[in-house]
Amino acid sequence: MKNYKSEQSGRSMVEMLAVLAIVGILSVAGIAGYSKAMSKFKEQKLADQVSTLTANIRTAYSSQSSYAGITSANVITYGFAPSDMVVGATLNNAMGGSVTIAPANVGGVANLGFTLLFTGLNKSSCMYLATSDWGSGSAGLNSMRAHSSNAAGGTSKASSALPFSLEDANTACGACGASNNTCVVEWTYY
Repeated sequence: MKNYKSEQSGRSMVEMLAVLAIVGILSVAGIAGYSKAMSKFKEQKLADQVSTLTANIRTAYSSQSSYAGITSANVITYGFAPSDMVVGATLNNAMGGSVTIAPANVGGVANLGFTLLFTGLNKSSCMYLATSDWGSGSAGLNSMRAHSSNAAGGTSKASSALPFSLEDANTACGACGASNNTCVVEWTYY
């Protein structure tokens, strides 16, 4: 007569808990890394949106004597805005905030330039945009301003002082996120 032994193989409960703990830690790290990568992607997308809008507007108005009448609605109607920014009859930036375009006075001359205003930014994206080199002078950038949505004035820089230093950008964007403030960055081009 044959004697059959029952052999059991498998993992103990302790081993399974250890595996689950490792999977949990890796998942948390993966989510944090993904979140950080998405933030960097959105910041780069913001910069691309500024560059594309500016280039399209300046190209379209190159034969005009002024930027009189330029509005966000006209930019949409004329097809100057990237399609991913157009939400109905408004423009939204990559962070979900609004984008406003309007004529600007430059050097005391009405409508000689235009402003590009990005709202709804967090501190990180505000600092990223403020410290980016937008081609001062030769690219037609006259000035730039950054501040929290509830701050009057903010920190302004003329083209000769751009980009913002890290210290100035931190001062300008520092109140963002506190008490539901968001950041605003405004460029004036001529």
